[in-house]
Amino acid sequence: MKEGDEAPDFELPDQDGNPVRLSGLRGRPVVLYFYPKADTPGCTTQACGIRDHSTDYAARDAVVVGVSPDPVSAVDKFHSKFDLGFTLLADEDHEVAERYGVWGEKSMYGRKFWGVQRATFLIDADGVVRTIFPKVSPKTHDDLVLKALDELAAA
Repeated sequence: MKEGDEAPDFELPDQDGNPVRLSGLRGRPVVLYFYPKADTPGCTTQACGIRDHSTDYAARDAVVVGVSPDPVSAVDKFHSKFDLGFTLLADEDHEVAERYGVWGEKSMYGRKFWGVQRATFLIDADGVVRTIFPKVSPKTHDDLVLKALDELAAA
């Protein structure tokens, strides 16, 4: 997938087990971010950063959606523990991560395994991928995405 492509549609359960369809969010920009695992240090930093910038995202009329391969129960626990206030989706079979090209081989402490590679997709109100942020740093994520939302609004 590349910038300018239509975002692949999907439906996944949210933290409450309710189905969310990407195409149902049309009409507003969507910040679709993929994270490796709920309640781990980098993922918590990133999610809490988004939570702490919620008014900035709201001011830009953006919908933020996080996706991980965790089960609904883990996503719900993570969402509640940190009072995140935005939608998290459970992609247990990693089908959506694969469609977005963020499921791949990773390495940690010399061990190789398959998992989600942290990335964010900025999707415009018409469902077109406008900006892709591969290998995002959890600490700088919001600054990059908010700047891209401003550029999208000015275009």
